[in-house]
Amino acid sequence: MKSTILMHPLVQLFIARFREFIRTPEAVFWSYVFPLVMMLALGLAFRSEPVRSVAVTIQDGPGAEAAEAALGKDPAFRISRGTEAECRRLMRSGKTELIITALQNEGRTEWQFAWDPTRPGSVSARDLVNDALQRAAGRQDPVTTTDVTLIEPGSRYIDFLVPGLIGMGLLGGGIWGVGYAIVDMRIRQVLKRFLGTPMKKPHFVAAMMASRMVFMIPEIIVILILARLMFGVTSHGGYAAIAVIVILGALEFAAIGLLIASRARTLEAVAGLMNLAMVPMWIGSGIFFSSERFPALVQPLIRILPLTPVISSLRQVMQEGVSLLQLGPELGLMGLWAVGTFVVALRIFRWD
Repeated sequence: MKSTILMHPLVQLFIARFREFIRTPEAVFWSYVFPLVMMLALGLAFRSEPVRSVAVTIQDGPGAEAAEAALGKDPAFRISRGTEAECRRLMRSGKTELIITALQNEGRTEWQFAWDPTRPGSVSARDLVNDALQRAAGRQDPVTTTDVTLIEPGSRYIDFLVPGLIGMGLLGGGIWGVGYAIVDMRIRQVLKRFLGTPMKKPHFVAAMMASRMVFMIPEIIVILILARLMFGVTSHGGYAAIAVIVILGALEFAAIGLLIASRARTLEAVAGLMNLAMVPMWIGSGIFFSSERFPALVQPLIRILPLTPVISSLRQVMQEGVSLLQLGPELGLMGLWAVGTFVVALRIFRWD
């Protein structure tokens, strides 16, 4: 009985695909190492830190000492002095956010702020410096306010990034792992040889998709574990929901990869088709930044991209604690993409 199961075409195809994968170092690197490197690099680059001090430059002249004395009491400011030319050079090079100049008007000192309105740092620096100088001049706030620092788990960039990287891994693993492998076998005439065996088309397709599942699940587990250990990233909606989304996403992109490779005969052709399918999702589906940044006109198109519901579902589960029952539209769209592309791929698939 055991030998009969092992000799089944589906099992043998799965074993052959597994051996082919682990014997290809570049495939192992791009499937397992690259997403981890991305997570570590971006997680460290955009780690949560206290707000840094603001760099401001005071232009030399009457009143410069008064401005320096007023701002020097606050550690939030990094103060420098210089001539007009030096101040502008610092602004051009991005070494200062704001230039302060003291002007005399009928015996009174007025402050002139030179800043770049297109730089968010300059905008906030202008408001902070103005507030500090007004307080130093004796301004009293009519309303008492109290500040409470609040750090909410799940609001950091790394919490936003990890679901995006999981989605990117599912996308690349499914489309490249299935599409590229099938075309490579077609070029080497391996698919033709399969026609002379008892194997059926569903056996071959199921083996290809099952092998991708086996390769992808450990990768996702490693990402989640390292994200938890190194950056404290947790899932507020549990990990069972993540498992369901990952499995459905892996099936979705494996089916798309199968469709892309169903008729391509050269590696150049399948690479072009895969990039044509993946680039819009890399850009629009919100891997590294929110897709809400795009104009409202293109939002309906972005929402129906195959990767968008995957990342959206993962973020809702991990950051907001949403249950699977609340993700009906996203899961339905993922299932529609998986079933639709799979059916079309089976109908048009060619072996030569």
